[in-house]
Amino acid sequence: MTTKITVNDHLAQAQASFDEASNPRLVEILRSALKHLYAFVEETKLSREEWMAGIEFLTATGKKCDDVRQEFILLSDTLGVSMLVEMINQMPSDAATDPTVFGPFYVPGAPHFAMGSSIARKGNDGELLVFSGTVRGANGELLEHAQLDVWQVAPNGFYDVQDPASPPMSYRGVFETGPDGYFEILTTRPVDYQIPTDGPVGQLLRASGRHAWRPAHTHFMVSCPGYKTLITHAFDADSPNLDRDAVFGVRESLIIDMNGGTATFDLVLDAED
Repeated sequence: MTTKITVNDHLAQAQASFDEASNPRLVEILRSALKHLYAFVEETKLSREEWMAGIEFLTATGKKCDDVRQEFILLSDTLGVSMLVEMINQMPSDAATDPTVFGPFYVPGAPHFAMGSSIARKGNDGELLVFSGTVRGANGELLEHAQLDVWQVAPNGFYDVQDPASPPMSYRGVFETGPDGYFEILTTRPVDYQIPTDGPVGQLLRASGRHAWRPAHTHFMVSCPGYKTLITHAFDADSPNLDRDAVFGVRESLIIDMNGGTATFDLVLDAED
């Protein structure tokens, strides 16, 4: 009588197929991924049709990606995985600024500006806003030559890469602090906007009864030699979507007052290990 193979036997066979790999970290990741994937299929008793639907969804997600649109990042964001990765990798000290999601609309190579310059597109109809603050280390030291890469949506609720009428690199800029760690950036007050819903991620949100809104925010990526790079947002305290961010990125410490044309946002970096 032959012995029937079990799910655990099948998993062990698949995991053993990586035994000859030369990259231990890759083996660790693949084995763990298989373990959880097998558990998911077994727990949900996934049908063939459901598995194929999942494959077709992922295929469509890949087809929606291009040089300026990353649908897989959007999927990761809306499932909360992007935020989880930041939480695990950044693990800020009590003194450091909380991280949040990178988002799918970052574009490298933004122009460098002098402090106090504007990243707003000329002719915009938004409410002018001056961001200012300091960049410090977690021990309180002011950080000179800290680089702030800043980006946000335009007043029409679209990033430049989404809007054919927008000049490239609108609402994007790189700034560098002086000896006092101070920064000042002129922009317009960010607005609430919907993440793209014309692709597979939008279909998933609709099917699961979820909305696509993000609360108004400005992105900051802050780096300085000897310190961990910080990826974070400044959120407008008046946004009606703070408690239902489609990508789970809001942290109470990042919510600031943007009324009156000014906003103060101090940033604190942890030292590298």
